[in-house]
Amino acid sequence: MPSEWSPSSPNLVVHGDNLEVVAQLPGGAFRLVYLDPPFNTGRSQRRQSTTSVRSVTGPIRGFKGQQYERIRGDLMSYDDDFEDYWSFLEPRLAEAWRLLADDGTLYLHLDYREAHYAKVLLDALFGRECFLNEIIWAYDYGAKSKSKWPAKHDTILVYVKDPARYHFDSTAVDREPYMAPGLVTPEQVERGKLPTDVWWHTIVSPTGREKTGYPTQKPKGILRRMIQASTREGDWVLDFFAGSGTTGAAAAELGRRFVLVDESADAIAVIRARLELARVEIR
Repeated sequence: MPSEWSPSSPNLVVHGDNLEVVAQLPGGAFRLVYLDPPFNTGRSQRRQSTTSVRSVTGPIRGFKGQQYERIRGDLMSYDDDFEDYWSFLEPRLAEAWRLLADDGTLYLHLDYREAHYAKVLLDALFGRECFLNEIIWAYDYGAKSKSKWPAKHDTILVYVKDPARYHFDSTAVDREPYMAPGLVTPEQVERGKLPTDVWWHTIVSPTGREKTGYPTQKPKGILRRMIQASTREGDWVLDFFAGSGTTGAAAAELGRRFVLVDESADAIAVIRARLELARVEIR
């Protein structure tokens, strides 16, 4: 049971409503929290309302006092669909913030429909000073629209718990090939370059070995990069919407520990089969 979890526990995979599950986990226990929630595509979601109460000692730090409520209200009145989506996502972000270690990092993975709203509200909710990066994950696969520029990227918003002490180690990240190798030395070509905030990475191939059959599976390389940069070996990583278990697979390869949560029985079956095949200890 999650209530029995402690930093000395084995890796954990939990089937259940993520808001109920993570409420039982101790605050400040995770160096990295990754959220890849369902995108706001008109599908109904289970929701739980929340009330944000300001407190000097509370887990949520607002931007300029009551600015948060004004900004939130302005955006809600602007987009009714987003109000419905945010009522689902907001309490989960509040829990993510509570669970982050003081030097921890939050990665929120969204698509173009929600990223701009979420950025404004996260600035208001947690503080603009805690914003670290807007990562663009660019890929080239799928339908090609002829009526507009085809949407071929996701947005990953990165916020740190404390901008004065967060952990970030770019030297630990897998390097990537130079796009113009003729402009650098042979030594640089061999070593590769550090990634920027634009990540060119293919999606999971429908016929590749990494494919689990889960419809929204993210490539392991994307999660590896986050975990390498924002955690140390032995640190704990939390994924609220675990899906196919990519976060756990990447964390295990890198010597990190993890808690994965999903309310879908199908997702949990995929996760357990994937991690057992990789001989990763879970409970």
